Amino acid sequence: MVAVSRPDTDGGARRAVFSPVDTRARVDAVVRRIGDAIELGLLADGEQLPGESELAGRLGVSTVTLREALMALRQRGLVTTRRGRGGGSFVALPEVPADDRLKDRLRAWSTEELRDLGDHWAALSGAAARLAAGRTEPAGLEPLRRTARELARAVDAAARGRLYGRFHVELAAAAQSARLTREQVALQSEVGALPCLVLAEDAYREEVADRHRRVVAAVQDGADETAGALAERCVRESAARLVAVRLTL
Repeated sequence: MVAVSRPDTDGGARRAVFSPVDTRARVDAVVRRIGDAIELGLLADGEQLPGESELAGRLGVSTVTLREALMALRQRGLVTTRRGRGGGSFVALPEVPADDRLKDRLRAWSTEELRDLGDHWAALSGAAARLAAGRTEPAGLEPLRRTARELARAVDAAARGRLYGRFHVELAAAAQSARLTREQVALQSEVGALPCLVLAEDAYREEVADRHRRVVAAVQDGADETAGALAERCVRESAARLVAVRLTL
């Protein structure tokens, strides 16, 4: 397994991953937080997680709770553990389900549910873009720029799907809102790999990558309404495409 460069190395999205979890059902909360971050690609394949003491402290849980959570993540195939010198817990990026399995997942959603999801997602991303335009300095937009560049170059649908979701999480982080960021991560976890079904088409991938770049440019220019409208349109069009695929199943 080859380690890749860390996305958003010092950005808000990664800080949100390692912020204290809710006090209720802490093992489940840790599993969900780290698992969602891995599946979104916020934590890179092969990346070493912080040591147990440090990670437990950052998440605000006991080491016993953390060990139980890491065990659950290992059982899900999202974390591997190595012993001895250079050992520790490492991220294991999950495989994206085959196309037919993704379509089976899509069948579980009604068209009404998909439209409702698109409305909620668009509201989150639009609000994040508007806030980011008034709060973020140009240097704080580098994670978004990098993700937009990677999407423009991504070859396989799995990478495109992760980068698409990561962009919207990083947009929420650029808004400097921990709550919006956590909500966006949770939404991306609910959506899962479904965007892969519409991002496999090269022409649409290029269209999305261009719109992402325009969102970043609008945020940098402080054009909050333009940034918000672009982010909302991006999400609504993707949701509409998923609805169209659903209607063919």
